[in-house]
Amino acid sequence: MNCSLLSLILEDIKVAMKSRDIAVLEVLRTLHSDIKNVAINSGKEITDEVVIDVLAKSAKQKNEAIEMLKAGGREERVAAEEAAVAVFKRYLPQEISEQEVLALISQIKEEVGAVSPKDMGKIMKEITPKIKGRFDPKRASALVQESLK
Repeated sequence: MNCSLLSLILEDIKVAMKSRDIAVLEVLRTLHSDIKNVAINSGKEITDEVVIDVLAKSAKQKNEAIEMLKAGGREERVAAEEAAVAVFKRYLPQEISEQEVLALISQIKEEVGAVSPKDMGKIMKEITPKIKGRFDPKRASALVQESLK
């Protein structure tokens, strides 16, 4: 197992235990459990890529939960969910801006020779691994669609 992100998470679990930071400890333990479950269920070895996938999925779920809590008037739970997202962001690659994604889209369009909306799949296939965990895939999809109009 040569996964530096997982090692970092395990180290941070120890630090949280020593400092008795229950909230962070709970988030990290759940994250570690999710990572192990994904690895077991998929039969894959735990790599940084697997960890980033789990982190991105967990952050997305928490962000959706925050939206639903706000819509439902459950403001008292929002802070805890936002704290969990902040913990996830420590381990995710640095987010990229919409301008950077647009530049990436135009570069990929040129490389694959995409000109019509039918070519969207070609662009998404190329851009998805480059933005994974760094930019919202739905927003990227919308940007690709706009660029092909």
